[in-house]
Amino acid sequence: MKNNQTGASFLVKSLQVAGVKKIFTLSGNHIMPVYDAVFDSDIDLIHTRHEAAAVHMADAWARLTGDVGIALVTGGPGHANAISALYTAGMSESPVVLLSGHAPINQLGKGAFQEMAQADIAAPLSKASWTCQRTEDLASDIAKAIQIATSGRPGPVHLSLPTDVLESKSIESIALPTPENFKAKKMEVSNADISTIISKLQAAKKPLILTGPMMQTKAGRVKLLELENALGVPVIGMESPRGIGDPSLGALSEVLSQADCILLLGKKLDFTLKFGQSPGIDKDCIFLQVDPETEEIDRVKRAVGNRLIHMAICSVPETIEALILSKPSQAIASPAWNTAVKSAIDYRPTAWSTLNSESGKIHPVQAFRPLQAILDSNPDSVLICDGGEIGQWAQACLSAPNRVLNGVAGSIGAGLPFAVAASVAKPNVPIIAIIGDGTFGFHSAEIDTAVRYQLPFTLVIGNDAKWNAEYQIQVREYGQDRTIGCELLPSRYEKVCEAFGGFGELVLDADKVLPAAKRAIDSKLPACINVMINGLAAPNIKQI
Repeated sequence: MKNNQTGASFLVKSLQVAGVKKIFTLSGNHIMPVYDAVFDSDIDLIHTRHEAAAVHMADAWARLTGDVGIALVTGGPGHANAISALYTAGMSESPVVLLSGHAPINQLGKGAFQEMAQADIAAPLSKASWTCQRTEDLASDIAKAIQIATSGRPGPVHLSLPTDVLESKSIESIALPTPENFKAKKMEVSNADISTIISKLQAAKKPLILTGPMMQTKAGRVKLLELENALGVPVIGMESPRGIGDPSLGALSEVLSQADCILLLGKKLDFTLKFGQSPGIDKDCIFLQVDPETEEIDRVKRAVGNRLIHMAICSVPETIEALILSKPSQAIASPAWNTAVKSAIDYRPTAWSTLNSESGKIHPVQAFRPLQAILDSNPDSVLICDGGEIGQWAQACLSAPNRVLNGVAGSIGAGLPFAVAASVAKPNVPIIAIIGDGTFGFHSAEIDTAVRYQLPFTLVIGNDAKWNAEYQIQVREYGQDRTIGCELLPSRYEKVCEAFGGFGELVLDADKVLPAAKRAIDSKLPACINVMINGLAAPNIKQI
């Protein structure tokens, strides 16, 4: 009879104490002890086709549920495959723990199978990265990993698990962690900081509050609206690599340049804000900053000098709660300023309503706007945007209660894994994932994952037969006659989906987009709508 009392079984029991219900994973030699231990638990394994996809799924799961996302991969090349996806999760401030199998401790330095300096490789893309050294450390290491991932600025953590640590049966004296051991550390804000922030905002004529990716979940955006209503100051969430040119924020750049006081509420002053410099932000604009990381505050000091007039090292969600409770007797900003900011963000060109498309090629606006009816049909619908130019068009045209982007990282390829995880996290709701044709090539085999687990979603591919973001750069910088390495075929991607067992449909006319999407949803299968579009540059929205 099998003895269940191993390090691996203790690992699984510890994850159960943490409340983990799903693990996104791809099997391999080093993690077979964990797979065996999962049989005796209520944790579900979602078995993927690529290790990076497993991390992307854990990332989307975390953003959509508010829980930590767990990815489990094998050691060596499996671990290496997973690493690139940590960058997207990190830049999106998503709490993910990557658990990687690892060569046995007692074989290191001897040329062990797939021996690799895994913790060192993952470290630059993680909040923390280390290798568990003893079976006795499993409980504290798992608790530490989850706590670090969820504390302060959320982000990915890596923990390698040597096979001899997992296979050891010497666990009798080890106590399971308690739920408290996994909780994020508190970083409370002082009353003095809250008073100062309020007073500085009140002294401004055109104040703004900017927040980063950690607050762009459904629950986070609800809380930001509550903050905006409590203070009477425009609150803007930012999570796009286009920054102040994010099409989902309309003509934000036109009002941002007028602001005289900006509260950076967990928002990094990076390339997305032109490093706080003019003309993106007025040269005399002052800054207030709340951030959980000293390094970020130091970075703002270097960027804007004495224009940073107050800073506080504390938790962003806790600060938001304190600011809401401090509700002033009257709105801080004038009605005119609040209206101007809202109008700028809501603005979309009127010309978008009277577009004409080339024969057989649909304008992105005409391809995506009809899909809003599907997203509006359910209060928990999910919009996923991935890709270069195509993702920006989708963000400009569509909105949903839950939105998952490829994020500040600007990397592509995660959209299809995001859709799989969304279907796990949000069953029985419409999931629309907009991706480019280039993006489809990264993880198309995850359609197989979705079919195996009966996870429906609607993938809408904007097919312009090119790497359009790179094409647009080359045309702009070098000229129309010096484009290279951007060409793709106008492939029948919907047939790839069908081959995996999903639903597929090709769309050549704008008026057929919505009917095709409805048929896709009715199929209750992973679905691919292959829409042939004009390869246009992302919109640069300005009020006329």
